Amino acid sequence: MGIELAVNMSDEVSLYGGKSAFTQMEHNIVAGYLIMAGIVSLASNIVVLLMFVKFKELRTATNIIIINLALTDIGVAGIGYPMSAASDIHGSWKFGYTGCQIYAALNIFFGMASIGLLTVVAIDRYLTICRPDIGQKMTMQSYNLIILAAWLNAVFWSSMPVVGWASYAPDPTGATCTINWRNNDASFISYTMAVIAVNFILPLSIMLYCYYNVSVTMKRYKASNGLDSINMDWTDQMDVTK
Repeated sequence: MGIELAVNMSDEVSLYGGKSAFTQMEHNIVAGYLIMAGIVSLASNIVVLLMFVKFKELRTATNIIIINLALTDIGVAGIGYPMSAASDIHGSWKFGYTGCQIYAALNIFFGMASIGLLTVVAIDRYLTICRPDIGQKMTMQSYNLIILAAWLNAVFWSSMPVVGWASYAPDPTGATCTINWRNNDASFISYTMAVIAVNFILPLSIMLYCYYNVSVTMKRYKASNGLDSINMDWTDQMDVTK
């Protein structure tokens, strides 16, 4: 029992505060980048939100999705970047086990939400350009439900390592936390494969399908001068899609 406890304590020290794979100079460079990137990201996305609040005409279904994407960027820049930058300056993970779980879960959460919302954007463009018969029937409530599904998907996948399906731990640099790939067991493998399938391959396939058909449709109507046959402001929609 004593030996096992000592081993566990040794593992804990090596993960939280142990030797980093980076030199302190490399940590400082990364910290500087994160600080600058965080300031730019926060400022630009806050401007997007303020524009949305100020001008009611911008509150379209497509822009609602963009606003949600801005929120995911603000989440990463406002929470993830500062914690990681502080750990880089410190030279190792600075916020202990609980901080690691919170940091990793929030970063996975905002990352998964961003992927889901980018997929929603692709679906919106496909319905608007390729299937206006369906797109014009989509209400704001319909879009809100799709957006909510993207957020709930992110909640599910980010919470699983907290409750025991895989786990979170500092990476070799010691300045950030992510999925604990050191523990290469069945739980880690199944979680990783599921995430790749559901949150990478599936969204990427949907986006490729949607944007391919959007591109083909736009070229076809432009070549045939058949824009007037579509009951929508085609010029505006082309600009939004680009």
